[in-house]
This record gives sequence, structure tokens and C-alpha cells, in this order.
Amino acid sequence: MQDTNEIPRILIVEDDADINRLLCRILKKSGYCPEQAFSGTEARLLLGTGSYDLIILDLMLPGMTGEELLDNIRKEQNLSMPVLILSAKGSLEDRVGLLLEGADDYLTKPFEPEEVAARVCALLRRCGRTRQDGAAGKETQAYTVRNLTVYPEARQVMVKGREIPLTGHEFDILLLLIRNPDKVYSRENLYEQVWKGGYYGEDNTVNVHVSNIRKKLAKADPDEEYIQTVWGIGFKLKHSRPQTCLLHKEAM
Repeated sequence: MQDTNEIPRILIVEDDADINRLLCRILKKSGYCPEQAFSGTEARLLLGTGSYDLIILDLMLPGMTGEELLDNIRKEQNLSMPVLILSAKGSLEDRVGLLLEGADDYLTKPFEPEEVAARVCALLRRCGRTRQDGAAGKETQAYTVRNLTVYPEARQVMVKGREIPLTGHEFDILLLLIRNPDKVYSRENLYEQVWKGGYYGEDNTVNVHVSNIRKKLAKADPDEEYIQTVWGIGFKLKHSRPQTCLLHKEAM
């Protein structure tokens, strides 16, 4: 049985009970040890009595706001663990301000459970804390084409060394394409494999998601095109050289 001391401890600071419970389920499913706080004041007390590897922090909290708690964490308690802001406030000013004040990442509500898990995984990896599997290390497969690398297990996408946030369905589409770079996927194929349901030919869902992936990749790498439209059929990965399949050793 795994020692719980080896499992990253994550403090969820969220006053909405339903969202707090959902985050707790997401983290437990991902192999982490979550603890719950429902106010900024409660979170401050917990931080004073225990250690955590990461904090998921809402902003609009009773007792002490998320902004005040972040300031307390960084300046008064001098704690350095990653802080992921999870808030309905989504303006550029809010995001930039919190990142400058000491937050490590910012995700707006509503959120995709898969993206929360991926962001947490990425933040823990950066600070050297990952889930322990009872071995010195493990092999993690990564698919690389030009400046794009996709990590299936971590559900992480990197372009030129920069992490690109994708929703769960966007990630699944890109993973299908990069795993089979010479295969053309029809919209029906993609819908059935990603959404696990029947495709009736009139839904524009696949087109919208592919368009969103293209925009996010183009923003990070404007000189490259990674998804090719095959007119009358669907989509495929656009690659000028054979796909590279790498194995990375991750220290645990």
C-alpha cells in the first residue's frame, strides 16, 4: 500500500461546496491527496499547521478574499508552493494582476475537469513533486512533431517549450491526430472517438474544436501549421517529416 506521505497534498480553497467536492473528486482520481477549506480564514489556519504541495484558490471567499490569502501566503508566511487560481473572474487585468502578485497559474470557471488535472500535474512537475509509483522512475511516452510535443499521460501540450492549455476534448482530438499522423479522420470518426456518441452529420462541434486547437497552436507558433484540412474528408496531422516518438524518463 502506498505511503500517503509520498502523495502530493493539495489544499482546495473554495467556498462553493459543490465545486469544492468536484475538485476533490478530480484530484483523488488523479492520485493526489486533497484537503478542503471553505473560506480564506480557514485556509490560512490550515496553512499554519500543515504543509501542502499545491493550492487551488478561489478569489471570492468569505472571511479573507483569495487575493488577501495569496498575499499572506507569499509575503507573511513566505510559502513557495504553487498556487493555481480558479475563479469566475476572467479579465486580462485580473489574470495578469494575480500572476504578478505570486500566483503560478490561472484557470477561469467553468472549467473542464481534465484541464484542472493537467494544470495541477504541470505545476507539480515544475516544482519537482509528482505522484509516487513505488519505483525510481517511469517511462512516459511523448509524441513530437516539429515544435509540438504531446504528453498523453500528463495530458500536456508543449509548443516551443511553452505549455498550451487545451480543453479535454481539444486534447483528445490532437492526441488522435498526432498518434496517427498519416491517417485522415473524418468528422464522424473524431466525434465518435472523442465524444463517444453517434454523429448525425449536422453538428458543428468538431469544426469548432479543431478551429480552437489551431488558434492556440498558431498563437504559440505562428510559422507552423499542425492540422491539415483534407477537403471532403476531414482532418489529419500536417507533418513535413516522420513523427518522432520519444520516451522520457521522469524522476519521481
